[in-house]
Amino acid sequence: MIILQAALTGALVGGLYALMAVGVSISWGTLRVINLAHFGLIGLGGYLTLEIATRLGVNPLLTVLATAPLLFLAGALLQWVFQRFVVSEFNSLLISFGILIVILQLISNVWSADFQRMDASVNPYAAGSLRVGPFAFPLPTLMAFVAAVAVVVGGHLALTRTYPGRALRAFAEDRPIAAAFGIDHRRLGVVLAGLSGASAAMAGMLYAVGSALTPSIPFEWFGIVFAVVILGGIGNVIGTLVAGIGVSVVSAIVAVVWTPAVAPFVVFSVVIAALLFRPRGLFPARGVR
Repeated sequence: MIILQAALTGALVGGLYALMAVGVSISWGTLRVINLAHFGLIGLGGYLTLEIATRLGVNPLLTVLATAPLLFLAGALLQWVFQRFVVSEFNSLLISFGILIVILQLISNVWSADFQRMDASVNPYAAGSLRVGPFAFPLPTLMAFVAAVAVVVGGHLALTRTYPGRALRAFAEDRPIAAAFGIDHRRLGVVLAGLSGASAAMAGMLYAVGSALTPSIPFEWFGIVFAVVILGGIGNVIGTLVAGIGVSVVSAIVAVVWTPAVAPFVVFSVVIAALLFRPRGLFPARGVR
């Protein structure tokens, strides 16, 4: 029973990892941008959620109505800069890492380097849970899982069923041919990067609802999120969700059966073994790479 509870809780946490990873996966797979600044936008989204909810007494879930448009513009502007200066894939990794450091320093200057958490008076969700029989589902991770499923399904349908989505996939597969057919990849890329920024706002809000914030927390997401992106198949949003759930479930079960200290070792051993047999991930996206 304890192992099953751990697996269920891990699956919900995996939804949050998938929500963090989906913007990185799509940007990398379709735009050829390895956007480490995305982690900074997630952190910024969390702090903005804390600030708005605390200062104005707004329900933290509603803060995304303000943070999502703001981070949409931030993501779109960053992509415009990459396109304007024809930044290569490798250089995007270096530049976006520098931007990440700038964002985290700004967060530290504004909100300090101390741990901060929303007070229970403005955040009724942190200690809440939904019980189904003997199992308990913490509200923050449950909401993150639902949001991840919604974003992933919406993103998958947009990429496969709409003209802009198919155009982006065609451009990712063969840029010269796609451009010859009149696909305006620059405008589509800016919009897609903006949507990735909006997803970062949602991920940051949901993280802030359930956990304490510190400016250095994005560095703790690097390993697990990149494992989810690569294992799920770069550019494959459905694969990102499956990988996020799988990685988190393995980690949760190992933490219960053995010890939390060993969980990262086991998780990344499994990821390495999987990638040895499937170098492009378990679910490589069609039309990408």
